[in-house]
Amino acid sequence: MFGSEIAQRVASIYPDIDADILASQIIDAFWPEGTHRRKRARRPGNMLWSQTNALLITYGNSLIDGQHKPLDLLHHFLRNDLKGAIDGVHILPFFPFTSDDGFAVSDYRKVNPQLGDWVDINRIADDFKLMSDLVLNHVSSQGQWFNAYRQGKAPFDRFFFEASPDQDLSQVVRPRTTPLLQEVETVNGPRHVWCTFSHDQIDLDFRNPEVLLEFLRIIRLHIDNGVQIIRLDAVAFLWKEAGTPSIHLRQTHEIVKLIRALCDYAVEPVILLTETNVPKAENLSYFGNRDEAHVIYNFPLPPLILHALMAGTAKHLATWQRAMPPAPLGCAYLNFTASHDGIGMRPAEGLLTQGDQAAMIKTVKKTGGLVSMRALPDGGEAPYELNTTFFDALTETFNGPDSHHRERFLCSQTIVMSLEGIPAFYIHALLATPNDTEAVEKRGMNRAINRHQWNYEKLRSLLDDPDSRQKSILNALRDRLLVRKNQPAFHPNATQFTLMTSDDRVFGLWRQSLDRQQSIFALHNVSADTVTLPATVLNLIADENWVDVLNGDVISDEITLKPYQCRWISNQSY
Repeated sequence: MFGSEIAQRVASIYPDIDADILASQIIDAFWPEGTHRRKRARRPGNMLWSQTNALLITYGNSLIDGQHKPLDLLHHFLRNDLKGAIDGVHILPFFPFTSDDGFAVSDYRKVNPQLGDWVDINRIADDFKLMSDLVLNHVSSQGQWFNAYRQGKAPFDRFFFEASPDQDLSQVVRPRTTPLLQEVETVNGPRHVWCTFSHDQIDLDFRNPEVLLEFLRIIRLHIDNGVQIIRLDAVAFLWKEAGTPSIHLRQTHEIVKLIRALCDYAVEPVILLTETNVPKAENLSYFGNRDEAHVIYNFPLPPLILHALMAGTAKHLATWQRAMPPAPLGCAYLNFTASHDGIGMRPAEGLLTQGDQAAMIKTVKKTGGLVSMRALPDGGEAPYELNTTFFDALTETFNGPDSHHRERFLCSQTIVMSLEGIPAFYIHALLATPNDTEAVEKRGMNRAINRHQWNYEKLRSLLDDPDSRQKSILNALRDRLLVRKNQPAFHPNATQFTLMTSDDRVFGLWRQSLDRQQSIFALHNVSADTVTLPATVLNLIADENWVDVLNGDVISDEITLKPYQCRWISNQSY
């Protein structure tokens, strides 16, 4: 039964290859000798996550001191400052690499020795749910695989995607402005290899099933080292065909389905997350029919939340959220505002007008941020992402600076906590890190602005100072996360309804627990005004006591929200 299911998947991807033989090879790659699988697939449900889950996103060397291994410093920070509030950590690529801060991997089987070793990864995985990156679209041009390709050594001589400049590549969707093809010398003469992202990141050719088999072995290595969440980086670009956009192709979805099927048969609880920074409908497609990603990023959130707080109106945010479907059974959204990349503008296409986006770009630039562009098929360019820390991006609004910076930022992160899905927080959001313009100048890369490396001794002194910005923000967010984890209405799959508050300055949500016992009305004032709403707009159930679980206030006839205040009004307090 299981073998035939895998064979059917294989036949859809590789119709010219013996499906039964390849299915057997796939099973052996994912379950080598000494491991075993479940007899039945794990059925879709809501037991893989709960309201207690929240993730930290960080590089392995975001914290350094020149003496200790960065992974040990990260482990100390997690245990000392976040234990109880954050239960998972996404460590961005922790392998040897040559560029793009880890996303040009040169060796998939080793931990970057500048960070630590597998034993350090194992210690973190013992205490926190660990997410790792499977950078499966491309590898480093200076790594062993590509060097072997250039030398014509099997099996790597067929590992990389070749194309000709004479082919029609005009439709190819690009996240960068660099040339798509790069000419390289090989023992078989010059070849043009496909480079979706940069010329140091050479795209792999998944038309060769040996590439797939190698990555399945790498996934097994991750699982054996305690990884519970596998992030499929840049997966949308996996399968290429000249004359097509080479994004979201059918075979890409079929490969995701195959990996999902394997994960569902794994004894270990493995969650598959797809990273597809694209417009809404394209992003949602990676849920498939509950047979692709368990979790997808909620990519429209960062630009929409940023716009709401800059403009002082939640109109666009609320309009988008009302039209968002609940995640299918067995699936969930990953909600965030900040990440190691910039604030993506592609997911805002069709949601924010060009005028809205222009105003955001202008404001981000005023606060020291930058803008990165992408190439369009017609030869033009468009904004791809805003490069800034989320804290500095909210320094001011479209109306200029004011005295509400801290409250405005806390509001942005509280919205993430309130929404259906699993919340995730970039380390530089939790630490209110300012723009690192010095790193941009030094490295010549816009994204360096949001990839600061904290000296851990200096950070510890700031976190010990009750008057520091870092202490204030981290404490406030940790306190809200500790409240959140005890509210069943914030389960990632709990009912959600976007409220019609009659005032666009307030973004409101109704959440109801899976057992229907608890309701929470989550209200977020995205403006610098004090807003008063009649309690009747919430349809509060009569004869129940309604309390703001964030501050203990009992709700009566009116609900007042100070500038950027958030309120979680519940009929049950835990």
